[in-house]
Formats: sequence, structure tokens, C-alpha cells
Amino acid sequence: MTSAGPQIADAWLASHEAELSVVRRRLHAHPELSRREYETTALLVDRLEQAGLSPKVLDAGTGLVCDVGTGDGPVVVLRADIDALPLTDEKDVSYRSQVPGVCHACGHDVHTAVLLGAGLALAAVADRLPGRVRLVFQPAEELMPGGALDVVAQGWIKDASAIFGLHCDPTLEVGRIGLKAGAITAAADSVEVRLTGPGGHTSRPHNTVDLVHALATVATGLPDALSRLVDPRAGLCLVWGHVSAGVARNAIPREGVLQGTLRVLDTSAWQAAPDLVRRVVDGLVAPYGARADVTYERGVPPVVNDVAATALFAAAVEAALGPGAAVPTVQSLGGEDFSWYLEHVPGAMARLGVRPPGLDRPLDLHQGMFDVDEAALAVGVRVLVTAAVAALTAS
Repeated sequence: MTSAGPQIADAWLASHEAELSVVRRRLHAHPELSRREYETTALLVDRLEQAGLSPKVLDAGTGLVCDVGTGDGPVVVLRADIDALPLTDEKDVSYRSQVPGVCHACGHDVHTAVLLGAGLALAAVADRLPGRVRLVFQPAEELMPGGALDVVAQGWIKDASAIFGLHCDPTLEVGRIGLKAGAITAAADSVEVRLTGPGGHTSRPHNTVDLVHALATVATGLPDALSRLVDPRAGLCLVWGHVSAGVARNAIPREGVLQGTLRVLDTSAWQAAPDLVRRVVDGLVAPYGARADVTYERGVPPVVNDVAATALFAAAVEAALGPGAAVPTVQSLGGEDFSWYLEHVPGAMARLGVRPPGLDRPLDLHQGMFDVDEAALAVGVRVLVTAAVAALTAS
């Protein structure tokens, strides 16, 4: 079975490749937010049961796992995330999101369709597999600390020998897979700073707490201070995504809030960040007399790809797609809860090229216009099937 992966994938794709696009577009048109992926889960359960498999829904009611094969050999896990983002789909396409304010702007519809295709391809040869391939359709990747912890807590990783996953990369052309041994993403945490004061009239800021000015000081001063208090090589970056204060132009509000994400490449800097953020905020607001409440929520550690698993993945990419398909990639400041799996089992996440050939300026992830070249769906199936078969044989 060592070199059979591409043949297994191609045999299924020969008569089912069109289904990948149908599934992906169905998911794209009906996206569901984290912890609400009920229709997505039901669709996957139905299709897997049609193939004679026995999927098991996770305890919270969304997401599922499904073993392919019944042998006593090793267990290799393939994972996809199934949740969408709270963003408006801005594309003018037939499969545009029908859910206001929700869309698959991170490519999780692609990940899900690819994993479903890989599972169905492997199901066609389940009796020949030298072990089991466990499909994990994970909920709530977009939340912190992420649905991966549910899968781990429910014991679905403890018997695994390896785990693999793909994530869309709009900077890579279709047919290319980005790989990197070691850290490939960053740690990502959530930060909220809430300031309060007595409020007052904008004509007399000296008689109260000028809350908006204090909030602005924190908004600009905290990222600036962190850049001078943390080793630049740690790559720490704090970016605000939400700022809110007041409702009237001539009234100083009693409350204001900043919400954002703190991302960092270095583990030691990540561990020190919560206390440092609180200390700097206190110092910034002290002159104004505002009360500061900092909510610092741990998100995810960096995804650190295992060296051997990454080498196996790269070899599988070359076997499935041909020489030159596996290309080096760099560590990003993006966060991914795939990292929690890698604390328990060796594995690797790779980047799936989804950029159409000839497109020089692709749209980035987490944008309402984000879309993919659907040729990447079959590419992903070939890669995951080949990697799973190779890992089963190597274990």
C-alpha cells in the first residue's frame, strides 16, 4: 500500500470529483458559526453513512469523528475545521452565503469538502488498509481556545500515531503545497481592555475622566510599548479589531472598550504576555484616573510541525502531485488550534494552494470577497489520501 495513495485517490475522483464542488458550494451557501454547525454536521453524517461508515457526533452536538478501516494497526488522523466567520459574503456568485453576516472567509468549506472526499476515497478500500484513518471534522476552530480541545478531551487522539491537516493559502497557486518543519503559525490570544469613569460634559474634561482620550492612549500606547519591552525577535504583535465608546459627540462616556488579538512567535514571550499587558495598561491610564479592567484569554500555542511527519507529508505531496509540488513556506502570525493536537501526537499541517493560475494579487483570508480555485479540492484529496496511506504503512 506504500505507493497506492495516488491510485486510491484518482480511482475515486474519476467518478466523484464533481461532488467535491457541490459539497463545497453547499457549505459555502449555508455557513454556520462556531458551536452552531448543526446542518454541516448532519450533511457530513448523512454522506458518510451512505458510504457504509459509522460517524460519531461529538458530545456538544456539532462536529464528528469517523474511522475508516477496522484493522488493529496504527491510527492516522486527518482533520478539517467546519465553522464559518461572522463576516458578510461580498461575492457575486451563485453559491454566495445565504446567511446574513456569516461566510466561509477562511476556507473551512474547502477543508471540509477535501476531508470528506479523502474519507470516501479511503472507504472504497477500507478492507485493505493496514490500520485505521480517523476523520476529524472539528467544530469551533475560530473560537479561542478552539474546538480541538473537545476532540482531545473526548479521547479521539490518544490512540493516534500521526495527524495531518491542510489549510487554504491564497498566496500559493493551485497544485502547490506549502510545508515547514517546526513552528508554522504563532500563538494567538484575545485581549480586552475596558475603561470606566464617571462621565461628564466635553466642555469640562478636567472635571472628570476624559475616557475617550484615555482609551485612545491605550489603543496606540500599548502596542507601541510592547514593541519596546519585548525582544523584537519574538515577533509579538497586538492589533485591535474593535473599539467602542460613547454615543453623543458632546458627552464624555462612562465606559469604553478595546478588543483585539495578541500574536507572538516565541513561547517564552507568550507566557510572559498577560502580566506585561496588564502592567502597561495600568501605567497608561494612571494619569487620567480611569479604571482599567483587562481580560486576557489564552488562545492557542504555535503549530509546531514534527520533523519526521513533515518529511513524510512532503514525500506524499510529491508522490500525489509530482516533483516540485511541495514548496517551502514561512511561519505566520496566524493562530490555529491544530496546535493542541500536536501536543499529544506527532503530525504536520500544510498549506493548500488555492490561488488561480495567473492571478497576481489574491484576496486574503478573512475578507468578504475571499474565494478559491476549486481545482484545489481534488489536489487536497490526493494529498491527504496519499499522506494517510503512507503514514499507515510507515507506522
